Amino acid sequence: MEVINIYKCLCDEQRLRILNLLKDGPLCVCHLMEILDSDQVKISKQLRYMKDLGMIEGERVAQWMVYRIAETKNPLLEENLKCLQDSAGESLGFSSDTQLRKALLTKLESEPNACASTILPFLQQTS
Repeated sequence: MEVINIYKCLCDEQRLRILNLLKDGPLCVCHLMEILDSDQVKISKQLRYMKDLGMIEGERVAQWMVYRIAETKNPLLEENLKCLQDSAGESLGFSSDTQLRKALLTKLESEPNACASTILPFLQQTS
């Protein structure tokens, strides 16, 4: 992964928010849509961009796509994400996104639906 591509990726607020959410474990596209209050096209476009750069990985689980931070760790990306969490986390809404993520996963556990019943075992295994 080239240095310039990492910084290009980090110049977009929605991509930063997605990376922040995925640092705690994998999520389905539908979950990212709900947490970020955005449509599928916008989220998928950002995910494709980050996947093409090798920052994240996607896996099909039944009819859903689940994304996570790439297993091949990039020290530059990791350090920049830590710095962003420390310096800009509040202004970018990282805390509220993280709280929404926790609430969503709790809701999925207590009120299973088709997506939840397929995704939750995968999330618990890889988180």
